[in-house]
Amino acid sequence: MSLPRFGRLTVDNINPNVKAAKYAVRGELATRAEEYRVRLEKGDKSLPFDSVIFANIGNPQQLDQKPITFFRQVLSLLEYPPLLEKEDVLKSGLGYKQDVIDRARRLLKDIQSVGAYSQSHGSPAVRSSVAKFIEQRDGFPANPHDIYLSGGASAGVNTLLNVMCGGPNTGILVPIPQYPLYTATLSVLDAQCVPYHLEEEKAWGTEVEAIRQSVARAKADGTDVRAIVVINPGNPTGASLSPEDIKSVLDLAVDEHLVVIADEVYQTNVFVGEFTSFKKRLRELQRDVPGRYDHVELASLHSVSKGMVGECGHRGGYFELVGFNPDVAAEIYKFISIMLCPPVIGQCLVELMVNPPKEGEPSYELYNKEYSGIRDGLHKRALALYEAFKKMEGVECQEPQGAMYLFPTITLPPKAIEAAKAQNRFPDEFYCLRLLDATGVCVVPGSGFGQKEGTFHFRTTFLAPGTDWVERIVKFHTEFMAEFK
Repeated sequence: MSLPRFGRLTVDNINPNVKAAKYAVRGELATRAEEYRVRLEKGDKSLPFDSVIFANIGNPQQLDQKPITFFRQVLSLLEYPPLLEKEDVLKSGLGYKQDVIDRARRLLKDIQSVGAYSQSHGSPAVRSSVAKFIEQRDGFPANPHDIYLSGGASAGVNTLLNVMCGGPNTGILVPIPQYPLYTATLSVLDAQCVPYHLEEEKAWGTEVEAIRQSVARAKADGTDVRAIVVINPGNPTGASLSPEDIKSVLDLAVDEHLVVIADEVYQTNVFVGEFTSFKKRLRELQRDVPGRYDHVELASLHSVSKGMVGECGHRGGYFELVGFNPDVAAEIYKFISIMLCPPVIGQCLVELMVNPPKEGEPSYELYNKEYSGIRDGLHKRALALYEAFKKMEGVECQEPQGAMYLFPTITLPPKAIEAAKAQNRFPDEFYCLRLLDATGVCVVPGSGFGQKEGTFHFRTTFLAPGTDWVERIVKFHTEFMAEFK
């Protein structure tokens, strides 16, 4: 008997829930963009552009954002501790400051080696630093025992959803448009995504009455709605919620008995107003309105991948549990223990993010210069994109408030919509593929994040250096609209 050519597994007998999951950020467009990049690298001159711009994913260092010196110097010593035996060379020959050396020694004292397992929920010293950071940020105490370090925020989301989802009738409220991590993970878990639409005309804010209607419909269909996901600042929208918006979500959580999952990985990417964490707002309400908010369960997440840190590849993050039943917390600990521990070098980077050099310390001046330069560059490019979109026919865009993205609406001509249907594609997907083929700029269609029926969008980051690539988009759009009028 001959064996099948490709062995035992086929797409017909693997987990159907994995096949059902969709993740547009790294889908067909990203694959084609990478093919173009390789062709250019090999000297292909046939393409109508000379570089590929990966504006499809928040991956700062792929797009020339430089790592922060203090962070990388400390990490270098953690990776190779014998360097600490040559302090004079480090300082006089390589420009390492004393606080870099001191921080590396302090972290090594706790972790012993980045090649050794840590506790399953992370190094005690790092969790203590995270708790101090949260306390300083919010003005309310935080307990290291409630901090769980993770391999990026995505691993934290995966942990929380795995524990929360009890079966195919479990429902999780997810904002639309949303980062597809949530819908993809729910698909794999065979649980229900209960969508609630953000209001574009209200700067992509939440409309609590509409969320209540989503809950009511889901319950009527027999869905056990257990939690609400809020991404603040938003991905893909870039919106930043006000304290009043956050209160409305917490009121909903009380009334509907929902766990709140607050994805706050873009908390330092705020251009308009100030970031308010869900933890801070919850503690304020618990203080000011005794009794009503005492039993809210909140899980909030942060990461080294975004902000001005941009260390996506190091896979560092954390989540904090507030108000969780201790027995449930014990099950969460058991779940993460199955994977032993998050990457220890990523844990150390979390410590550096939440505890950077302070004013007066040797590394502060350079750290502040690098950090501010990255922040100002992001804002400048966000405004350049925004101004360009305002000039483009049929394009509307909310003013950039935060995160790393803009999510403009595009009104496409009927002929373009028909051409998309002829290719069995969503209209905004058709537009984005044409944009990539003509300009080398890779963005993600709004259909990959979810959008109101009859509307079309695309998401672009503003991470790529310079602004000349913005003009590529403007030129393409003009020609596209003329072609399909």
